[in-house]
Amino acid sequence: MARSKELVPGVGRLSRSQVAARRGLFKGLKKSDKPAAATPAETVEKTVGGDKNGGKRLVPTNKAPRYYPAEDVHQPKKSRKSPKPASIRSSITPGTVLILLAGRFRGKRVVFLKQLESGLLLVTGPYKVNGVPLRRVNQAYVIATSTKLELDDLKVDEKINDAYFAKAATKGSRSAEEEFFEDGKPKAKEALPESRTADQKEVDKVVLAAVKKTENLSKYLKSSWGLSKGQFPHQLVF
Repeated sequence: MARSKELVPGVGRLSRSQVAARRGLFKGLKKSDKPAAATPAETVEKTVGGDKNGGKRLVPTNKAPRYYPAEDVHQPKKSRKSPKPASIRSSITPGTVLILLAGRFRGKRVVFLKQLESGLLLVTGPYKVNGVPLRRVNQAYVIATSTKLELDDLKVDEKINDAYFAKAATKGSRSAEEEFFEDGKPKAKEALPESRTADQKEVDKVVLAAVKKTENLSKYLKSSWGLSKGQFPHQLVF
């Protein structure tokens, strides 16, 4: 019996959407209490007889299709390359004084300590000299100078790696009402963990001892670098 009776020939009492709703098409597939059939294995191990073909082989359960698909199916490009950290420039060695060209401390001179697994450079001011703490920088944004410190006694702790500088994820979002009433008020800065301060002092202790061995090196690290009118970096010797 029809779900929608005809008012006149060709015109039903219910619309197409109403008929679909009554038929329950929106409910999707019917649920079944029967357990799902186990997917067959792609390959089966079979014994191959014969004098020259003795042994076991993996035979596919499904045969390959006899025909190619009518349309080409785009497949993602497979790369066999494994990511490796960038090779460091020959002019950058442990103890080399670098000039930062970008970031919060651009123009500052820092001391290179080691290269991390990600390829970034671990540098320090030292913090007591020019206020630059332990941080990571990309070698593309530094200039290596000819000044170098002797850091044979320096051993950077293994815990100072890329995960050491990762920021903790903040959970929860602030409501618009809280942001509105706090507009214009200075946000309280989070206190630096004591462990970070201790690590900074431990590293800078050896670096400062090497700085004191050379006269005026402390003033050199404290001064900022910049270009004056008519100066071009490719014509300068650092």
